[in-house]
Amino acid sequence: MNSAAIALLKTIVNGHKASFYGRFRHFLDIIDPRTLFVTKSRLKEAVQLLEDYKHGSLPPGTTNQELWRAQKIKQAIIHPDTNETIFMPFRMSGYIPFGTPIVVGLLLPNQTLASTLFWQWLNQSHNACVNYANRNATKPSPTSKFIQGYLGAVVSAVSIAVGLNVLIQRANQFSPATRLLIQRFVPFPAVASANICNVVLMRHTELEEGIDVLDGEGNVVGSSRIAARHALLETALTRVVLPMPILVLPPIIMSLLEKTAFLRSRPRMLLPVQSLVCLAAFGLALPLAISLFPQMSEIETVRLEPEIAQATTSLTVIYNKGL
Repeated sequence: MNSAAIALLKTIVNGHKASFYGRFRHFLDIIDPRTLFVTKSRLKEAVQLLEDYKHGSLPPGTTNQELWRAQKIKQAIIHPDTNETIFMPFRMSGYIPFGTPIVVGLLLPNQTLASTLFWQWLNQSHNACVNYANRNATKPSPTSKFIQGYLGAVVSAVSIAVGLNVLIQRANQFSPATRLLIQRFVPFPAVASANICNVVLMRHTELEEGIDVLDGEGNVVGSSRIAARHALLETALTRVVLPMPILVLPPIIMSLLEKTAFLRSRPRMLLPVQSLVCLAAFGLALPLAISLFPQMSEIETVRLEPEIAQATTSLTVIYNKGL
């Protein structure tokens, strides 16, 4: 790497490992749905501008604002490890617009067995594709791992959701109104446990083979299983925190709104109002959850395998946690 590329890498890393608020602002750019409408030609221009910056050959008059805008577009669309374009519905910027209808479906009242199976399957299918598209790809992972993680997540989500619904239905001590309210919270434990299962099964190869760690100059020092464990743990915790506001706040808010005269006299407005509540909760939860840990995380070299500690003079190394 030349000096310009190293400076850019350090700027990105420092932004990722900064304060929670700094990461929150960074990920607001990553999930900005406006980047979904960036054309191929605009993306190409942004990538070329960053390449020109790295090689010290920026066009005259280029401003810092233009550079940051180009960086925002690239980070939202291009995978940092593969440099390939992420399919639109599976980008982090598409997670809210494509995921909100699924959340609304998960929280629909009076779920049947068929509807529970369908919405849990659809949700885990979407999550699996998002996880795969935004994974740490420094090491190749066989398709069988993706399928294993997907099936494990679907089975765990459906099993927990259906099992909890059956238990609630058989609980005679609950009134019909209380039973309905409790059922609204069933999606959270089902989705949270399935998300953990999805991450662990799909990225299990990283635990076996490790992930690449880089020194301060951007050079690959080695492949670390310890860094992989840190990456998976942080990702799993994020996947537990993420559905919490999305699947817990809307049922609470809707149970209060449904008692208002406005919705009692206009039952057809229930679904639109619930959709807006879910959208607001999703928009708040996603940047908060993925900001908990830096994507480009830093770890002390002495905490890693001895062969990696001996391969570099850097006190810390960097790894891509994935999203």
